[in-house]
Amino acid sequence: MAKKENSTITWDTFSEGLWRNNPVFVMLLGMCPVLAVTNSAINALAMGLATTFVLLASGTLISLLRHSIPKQVRIATYIVIIATFVTIVDYTIQAISLDLYNALGAFIQLIVVNCMILGRAEAYASRNRPLKAVVNALGMGIGFTFALLCLGVVREILGAGSLFGFDLFGPRFEPWVVMVLPAGGFLVLGAWLLLFEWLKQRKERTELEPAAETR
Repeated sequence: MAKKENSTITWDTFSEGLWRNNPVFVMLLGMCPVLAVTNSAINALAMGLATTFVLLASGTLISLLRHSIPKQVRIATYIVIIATFVTIVDYTIQAISLDLYNALGAFIQLIVVNCMILGRAEAYASRNRPLKAVVNALGMGIGFTFALLCLGVVREILGAGSLFGFDLFGPRFEPWVVMVLPAGGFLVLGAWLLLFEWLKQRKERTELEPAAETR
């Protein structure tokens, strides 16, 4: 007898990717675009939205076809589906802004091999109904976009003295050039990981204090 699917949608279905299993700050997935395109906030936002669209569209289609895809070729099928939506995103960004397209470079095409998207397809979309898969994919996409913006905003402010292209500090500001270089991506990512780990440990200590007091 086939196992009955759990179609219940809860807050955890959506919020999993926002905090508890954030694809960047917790699971450390998709590090290539996280480090490569976050030298400005607009690049980070564009990559986050593009990845979110692919995650939503591919997750929905895979969930709809989950009973029709043979197990022997499921990974290849997932990749073909993901690549189709990545191609749509690729041509759309190219049509909207060539400057943005050139800034993102090959990392748009590399969305195909983003392990976060393939992992969601295998572990979630292929095992749940479309609506639940969409809700979970949306949470993961927002969490990924949020993480990219966390890096992009800091790197652009410190590295260029601007935010989304708007000057913040005037001509006297001396930018930290390292922030727009690859090394800056590692520095800012490390700082964010340290902050989120500290917040996680602080929350755990707060939850343990009442239990210790009752002993």
